Amino acid sequence: MSIKARKAAGGHDTPALPLEEARQRILDAISALDGEESVGLHQALHRVLAEPVSAAIDVPAHTNSAMDGYALRGEDAAAPGSELKLIGESFAGRPFAGAVGPGQCIRIMTGAVVPDGADTVIMQEQAERDGERVRFVKSARAGANVRPAGEDLKRGETALNPGRWLTAADLGVLASVGVPEVRVRRKPRVAFFSTGDELKPVGQELEPGQIHDSNRYTLFGLLTELGVEIEDLGIVPDQRDALDEALQKASLCDAVLSTGGASVGDADYVVEALEKLGNVGFWQVAMKPGRPLAFGRINQAWFFGLPGNPVSAMVTFLQLVRPALVKLAGSTPALPAQFALPTTADIAKRPGRREFQRGRLVAGENGLAVAPFGHQGSGVLRSMSEADCLINLAPGIGDVAAGQSVMVEPFAQPVWNGA
Repeated sequence: MSIKARKAAGGHDTPALPLEEARQRILDAISALDGEESVGLHQALHRVLAEPVSAAIDVPAHTNSAMDGYALRGEDAAAPGSELKLIGESFAGRPFAGAVGPGQCIRIMTGAVVPDGADTVIMQEQAERDGERVRFVKSARAGANVRPAGEDLKRGETALNPGRWLTAADLGVLASVGVPEVRVRRKPRVAFFSTGDELKPVGQELEPGQIHDSNRYTLFGLLTELGVEIEDLGIVPDQRDALDEALQKASLCDAVLSTGGASVGDADYVVEALEKLGNVGFWQVAMKPGRPLAFGRINQAWFFGLPGNPVSAMVTFLQLVRPALVKLAGSTPALPAQFALPTTADIAKRPGRREFQRGRLVAGENGLAVAPFGHQGSGVLRSMSEADCLINLAPGIGDVAAGQSVMVEPFAQPVWNGA
């Protein structure tokens, strides 16, 4: 079927695809990229691990103290009022060289190695020192306030599994097991551009009827957060030759994102340009904002044509494009996490399709609540800037009264499914 026929089949007279079905169709079509490389930990953030990492050492490497205090034998800690001889000190990085015997103790600091013979630490607030004698005012169970070697990870244990989208905490885990570099999947190369004669680059004076190109900067930020390799192709005018050239160049990447009228095939030359290069479908997705979507393949690249309205473009990216890019990168995308919260104000909605309104998490009378942003128009980008979550209203829901529960999706959440 030609693109023109597929576009007609995806028109407004055809039932729109439910969001979940559109997302699943995209994910079913896409597979992870081939290719790996080794990178140091400073370059590993937001990369996808290509092979398992095992601990070459115990973490922690030594049994150590969980607090400042005195290390002693558990038998000597059982009775309050016991008095022991102080025979030395243990600091982090400077352990006590000897062993602790019956009736003896050492001064020990948080993180310092617990010496041979000792298995218990009593905090310093429960001790009274007089020269080389220490009296303990409270008893302690054997093993108290001690972190055993290998408590976090044991030698040979798998620290991180392949497919993991590496976070800041993961870098700390890798460093703790002494791994200086890791094998990661190749970064997806993503080209993006905006279309429209009404668009003007930021910093240039606007003529009547023109607007600054904000979508490209929004996409730049969203793609940068994902850690993909970016190729910004700028603004492409509504001209056949210019679009042909942009699509040819973009199709050398792994994925292509465009926003504007050309993205949804509003002109015949757009359809023809896409048809030359591959197989693209024009969909209507049953969600607001973000109904129109183009998806398919141009040469070797996956093509995503997003709406031109700023909020529509951003919501469509979060719901459909980001999961696809996570899978392309070699990880398992997470579906947006949701939880129910009461709304602080009435929400107007017509039943029939899924709707994403912008909101902000606030402290309510009985705990956390969500405050809808006042202006919900698809062109009001400030509503996304000032919001920290989306209010996900299911197709069957109509108007919502203040105090009723709604489903909320925070902007800040994991992009991959670590389960």
